[in-house]
Amino acid sequence: QVRLLESGGGKVQAGGSLTLSCVISGRTTESYAMGWFRQAPGKERECVAAITWVGRGTYYPQSVQGRFTISREYAQDTTVLQMNKLKPEDTAVYYCAAAPSYTLLVRAQAYDYWGQGTQVTVSS
Repeated sequence: QVRLLESGGGKVQAGGSLTLSCVISGRTTESYAMGWFRQAPGKERECVAAITWVGRGTYYPQSVQGRFTISREYAQDTTVLQMNKLKPEDTAVYYCAAAPSYTLLVRAQAYDYWGQGTQVTVSS
């Protein structure tokens, strides 16, 4: 069974940085699309970064472009989200997601597996 374990959330002041990590275990296929999503209270879940399994393709919405970086650490089956220049509006629960795919996926409905979520709080 595929499982995703996230770590690295916490509280930070505006302008600060946080690094989120997601370890995937129980893989049953060769390639997975990986994504990071966030959901703030009263808002829909949105994709903040996505990457292909071999890291050749990435996606960022304009709201985080230039501040967030997604990457893959292949040996550890880990997907990392580096978040810099954080803003109060980045406050949300962040989720790691995975789906068997060779392509880039940005819609939440396209993902099959989800982590438990980790809280990120940015104070002004």
